[in-house]
Amino acid sequence: MADSIDLLAEDFYAAHMRANPTEAHLLGDYLHAARFEGASRAEEDRQAAELRDFVDRAEALDVDLLDDQQRITRSVLLSEATTRVGMIEGRFREFAADPIFGDQVSLPLVVGMLAIPTAEVAEAMVEKYRAIGRWYVDLAERQHEGVARGRVSPGFAVTGTIAQLDAALAVPVAEDPLLDLTGLPADVDSDAWRAAMVEAIATAIRPGMAAYREALVQVALPAARPDDRAGLCWLADGEEDYDRTLRYYTTTTKTAQEIHDIGLDQIAGLAEEYRELGLEVVGTDDLQEIFEAMRTDPALHFETGDQLVEASEIAMQRAWDAMGDWFEVLPQAKCAVQATRTGAKAFYFAPATDGSRGGTFFINVEDPSAWGTFELESMAFHEGIPGHHLQLAIASELTGVPEFRKHLNNSAYAEGWGLYTERLADEMGLYSGALDRMGIFSADSLRACRLVVDTGLHALGWSRQQAVDFMVENSPMTEAICRPEVDRYILTPGQATSYMIGRLEILRMRAEASQRQGARFDVKKFHSAVLDNGSLPLGVLDEVVHARLA
Repeated sequence: MADSIDLLAEDFYAAHMRANPTEAHLLGDYLHAARFEGASRAEEDRQAAELRDFVDRAEALDVDLLDDQQRITRSVLLSEATTRVGMIEGRFREFAADPIFGDQVSLPLVVGMLAIPTAEVAEAMVEKYRAIGRWYVDLAERQHEGVARGRVSPGFAVTGTIAQLDAALAVPVAEDPLLDLTGLPADVDSDAWRAAMVEAIATAIRPGMAAYREALVQVALPAARPDDRAGLCWLADGEEDYDRTLRYYTTTTKTAQEIHDIGLDQIAGLAEEYRELGLEVVGTDDLQEIFEAMRTDPALHFETGDQLVEASEIAMQRAWDAMGDWFEVLPQAKCAVQATRTGAKAFYFAPATDGSRGGTFFINVEDPSAWGTFELESMAFHEGIPGHHLQLAIASELTGVPEFRKHLNNSAYAEGWGLYTERLADEMGLYSGALDRMGIFSADSLRACRLVVDTGLHALGWSRQQAVDFMVENSPMTEAICRPEVDRYILTPGQATSYMIGRLEILRMRAEASQRQGARFDVKKFHSAVLDNGSLPLGVLDEVVHARLA
């Protein structure tokens, strides 16, 4: 019996949820609540074979029999499955040490967001914790595989991860942050359940972490990459693997050199914008003096975490009040601001589909003085409203499209939209003043530098310090901020290129639509065309916008 597109889409989403049970749980799907992701090579092989089968099934469909939405579904599935196979075949878990996004850092935050609505889910959480222990054991084995194949983590990542594992293992099990979970249903014996969770941590997670730590100390650290060989190009098959990441994160065919050159062009254009606004904001149009003032003037930096949260809430409320003039559809889910002391500087979690949790904009308050006052509004508009919250919440509430299109997160689309909205907010008149508008340029400097530095590290052989020096020279960020940024790009190759590439492509689509339609062009309809089909590869988005705004 031949496939239908609807069956194919349903099977694809089910396979994605099986492979990503934590994501499923966050979305309010509890079918796999007892499971955790698999890190073994065998599991990667299984997922890759499954994805290739989806590609074959999608290519076998008769496109002439599909309507417009079904063609979009087929195109998205083909892109997603193909690029994910590429990433799996990169075998990146063979050098998985990561002190920024590694599970030893992220898990306490993530599990704290996992809803436990029933006694069955509470019981499943105990099994999930045992599976987390197996995950760490698998990661340990993968480090052995990586070293045998000449594929090793950077030294700073290994030592940083070891230090974090040491700190986590030193905490008494009864005080483990993995026990800081959401409320339990009334019919669960909380003391017995907590005892079972403590037992799972003690007998599965802690031994797994210890095994991973031992592999890092004994195997990965002696072979680790030095700082002057931080990028993928220094590894066996590294150049090919970097190309895989660029295909996956940008959903374009742009080469590393093309992306590098785009970044240099963006940086040159931003210099003129800084100079135009610099006299009003800091009293000079000298670029390096502008950067220095933005880095060091205490009046341009926050003092407390409460100030960061409050300013974010005010900015997002102002944005929400203006949405009706710029958007045809708004999400039902609300967006909250929550302080955190772990993870990236700012990030967003989409709402759960069952309504158990709204969207959340997390802002890192560990060091408030590291936040320039000029940065806050552009970041709030990017992560919250009208950025990721509108985009991801609207997608999750779509009707008439397959589930996988509501929830799959295409980085170039998602981050491109987030960066697009930082400039859109200026069109909308949302920034408080000239100082806050300077934050647009600061944010753009970061994303433009990412194009240059990410490709510099992974394709051109830059050292870790060379990358830091370039960012300090070409942005208002301090070395203390640039260094962890560079480390992030080293550890997540290609992802940092998705922001500016995505934004530039969305701007190109808007300009071409405006040129085609002339006086008929309506920015609200353009935004609907971008947002009302879920997360799309940029080529598919271009086709959608062109068809809608012909």
